[in-house]
Amino acid sequence: MNGIKGYISIREASYRWGVSERRVNQYCAAGRIPDASRFGRSWAIPENAEKPSDPRFQKQRRDSGRTST
Repeated sequence: MNGIKGYISIREASYRWGVSERRVNQYCAAGRIPDASRFGRSWAIPENAEKPSDPRFQKQRRDSGRTST
């Protein structure tokens, strides 16, 4: 995707974010990357896009200070 200035490919995003290309594709398909555009079977991701947070880890753990007896 070298022809689109200001955008990166799924492969480049996967290297930057440390996740698989498949995972980045899932982020795009779910609409979790703002302003990502689909061109045929490929995605164009804005260069300044940040990795979406994992919703499993957004809530605080309630038992983090608990000790075992």
